[in-house]
Order: sequence, then C-alpha cells, then structure tokens
Amino acid sequence: MRRILRYFSLSLALSVASTTLMAQSNKWRDIHTVKKKETIFSISRDYGLTIEELVKANPEMRADGYKLKKGSTVFIPFSSSNSAQISTKTDKRPTVVDDVRTRAIRLGVMLPLHDINGDGRRMIEYYRGVLMACDSLKKEGISVDVFTWNLAEDGNVATTLADRNAAQCDLIIGPLYSKFLPAMAQFVQQHGNLLVIPFSINAPEVGTNRNIFQIYQSQEQLNESTTRRFCEWFKDYHPIIIDCADSESSKGQFTSMLRKLMDQRGMNYSLTSLSSTDDSFLKAFSTKQKNVVVLNTARSPQLNSVFGKLSAVSVANPNIHISMFGYTEWLMYVNHQLENFYKYNVYIPSAFYTNLTSQATERLQQKYRWNFHQDMMQSLPRFALTGFDHALFFLRGLHKYGKAFDGAAGRFGYAPVQTPLKFERLGNGGLQNRSYMFVHYLPEHKVEIVNY
Repeated sequence: MRRILRYFSLSLALSVASTTLMAQSNKWRDIHTVKKKETIFSISRDYGLTIEELVKANPEMRADGYKLKKGSTVFIPFSSSNSAQISTKTDKRPTVVDDVRTRAIRLGVMLPLHDINGDGRRMIEYYRGVLMACDSLKKEGISVDVFTWNLAEDGNVATTLADRNAAQCDLIIGPLYSKFLPAMAQFVQQHGNLLVIPFSINAPEVGTNRNIFQIYQSQEQLNESTTRRFCEWFKDYHPIIIDCADSESSKGQFTSMLRKLMDQRGMNYSLTSLSSTDDSFLKAFSTKQKNVVVLNTARSPQLNSVFGKLSAVSVANPNIHISMFGYTEWLMYVNHQLENFYKYNVYIPSAFYTNLTSQATERLQQKYRWNFHQDMMQSLPRFALTGFDHALFFLRGLHKYGKAFDGAAGRFGYAPVQTPLKFERLGNGGLQNRSYMFVHYLPEHKVEIVNY
C-alpha cells in the first residue's frame, strides 16, 4: 500500500485539529527536512499551507527542473489563512461537532486506489483531483480532513466500514463497484453520513435512501432528456434522420424515441440514408426552414461519409441552412473534426465538457503535472478534473448548508471546470444528478454551452 499510494496514506488528514510547532525563528514556523518520496504538494498539505505559500517561502522551487531531494531543507512559513491548521495523525476519534459548517469537514474516499489495473490508476487520478480541490478550498477558509481506503474489487467492504474513522466522515465518495453499495448505503443511513456515488454503477438504493447522491445518469435517462430538449430547441427546424447502415450502432434506440416524440408533437421530419443518391439525399432538406441532421450512429467512419454528403448539398444549394445534432462520443473527434463541427453548426448533448484550451483547465493540468510529476490521462472526461469538480461542489455545499445540502441548482455560485452538477430528489429517497448541456460549435469558430 505505501509503495503504490505514494501521495497519501490510509488515514490522511489535510488540516485536522490544531497542533503547535515550535518555530525555529521569528520568520519561519518551522524548517522541514525532506524525506524520501515527499513532494511539494505533500509538504504543503501536511503543514496546512497552499502550494503558493510554500513556494513563496522557497523561491528556488520556481526554477525549471527543480526537484526535492532527500535531506534538503524547506522553510515552512506561517499561513496567511487563519483557518489553516497543521496536519497530524491521531488514534483518537475526531471531536464530535454537530454543525459541520463550524469545523473542518471530514471527507472519506472509498475507491480502488492502487496501481494494479486501469480501475485503480483512474481512481488514483480522480483522487488526486479531490486533493487539489481541498488545496484550493483552503484559500476560501474551508478546512478538510481526508481519510482514504483502498476499496479494490476484491476488497472487504465490511473491514473498510469497521474502521472507526469511517463513521466520523461527513461525506463519503464511493464505491466504484455495485456489489459494495448495499453495505455502504446501510452504513450511511445508520451513521448519518452523506454518500456520493461518482461513477456508473447500478444503484437502486438511491430510490429509498435520502443520504445518497448519484452522479451518473443512465443512457435511458439521457435519451429521454435529449429527445425532449431536442424537440424544444429545434421546434422551428426541419429534422432529417440519416440511416447510416451501421449494424454495430446502439443509437437506433435514441432515433426511434426521437421519431416517436416528434410524431406526438406533430413535427414534420424527413428520412434518408447514406446509400441514397445525391439527388435523393438533397430532396430530404428543406429550403424554407433551417435543417437539423441526426444520424443513427456515433461512429467516426459514418460521420466522415455524412460530412461528404453534406458538402455536396451545400455546393448544390448554398442557401440551405444545415445544423447537426450529435452524440457525446463526438467529443472524442474534436481534434480531427473541429472545422466540420464549426461549419455544420454541430450540437453535442453531454453531461460534461472538457475545454482543454481554457485557462482554468490549463492551470489545473499544470498544477497536476507539478504536484504529481506526470500528465493527466488522455481520456474524456479527465478523471482528475472530475474529482476536482465533485469535491469542490460537495465540500462547498457542506460548508455553506451543512448536512442539509441537497445539490439543487442555484445553491451557490459554482463554475465547474468540466463537470456541472444539479441534483433532484427521487420522492422520499436520495438525489440524482440531472445536469445536462448542449455543446454548440458555432460557425464563427466559437463554442457555447447551453445548460439545462
């Protein structure tokens, strides 16, 4: 465990109950001797500092290629934040305080945190994003104690929950695997913790357990939301559904649902196919209304073929207005299809948007590289950014509203880097994420986000 999880321990406290260090001078709170495998991030975290505070006290850290060396010394400044406290480990139970808004928030992470397979590596990156959020929250005066458990696929959830620190957590993030959820749902209901299920697992417990937040939205839920909002947004357009003859596609369910709803609402639409002649294909388009094109596949080869057919339509009739409505998978094609996305006014429905060119994203990627000496995985969405957004959202919510936080829209000014969240309660049960957006690529080479 210690070898694999080099940036955290099983009971890691970021800013726990106060302890006093004897400063070795009036200027410095302490002078730290670097130990093996310590990082700038881990040292700043252990002393309750922001990374910026530590680097300011040790300007040599700004030099290109700077690396900490075992045995070297690091000056530890006094924190500029009155709420910053020094991290310690203790065998005693945390002091029970009724109102989480008046003390450090106790966060538990129960995920596969290992380097054995892809699940573990993805969850380590997610967890690092959580830590980066905790570091950012220090600047807002929000203190967080973090406790972690490596709940791997072959792990023992009963042993994890038996740890006395588990019951003291205000918020628990996990699990990754469905088989652990029944025990964890019962546990949080018994102890009054809030449970955040961050990824796509089967979670019927959400329907009856008020302590659970489920972030994942099933494909059926997304299809229902997408068809309904499509009919609202494009009510004045002429929809065209293109059969791409892709036997491996799973998008026929969406287009069938969309056609049924358009029929119910009296919306006229056309059907055509990739195998149609250019003349027949052109006849599917309206010259009096704006057109919106929908494919019954999300796969790249068919998308390329459609772009070729649309180009012929545009040449034959330059006055025809064409928009396209795609799928979340199309976000993976942005690097290769960006100009076509702009040209054909593409809308992509999604629960996330990773803008790799935004200042916020670039800043977090740089901090990740600095803290952990590697880049984020090349995935969509980025797991570290997901962990950052999740932690920032729930920890700010707990700090402002306490255990009454319900994650509903408008609870506070939350500007996510990648993953917006908006929860609705299921009857008398838990809360499900309903956040949803259209990522719109405008012909003037801009991207707008239409949030729902």
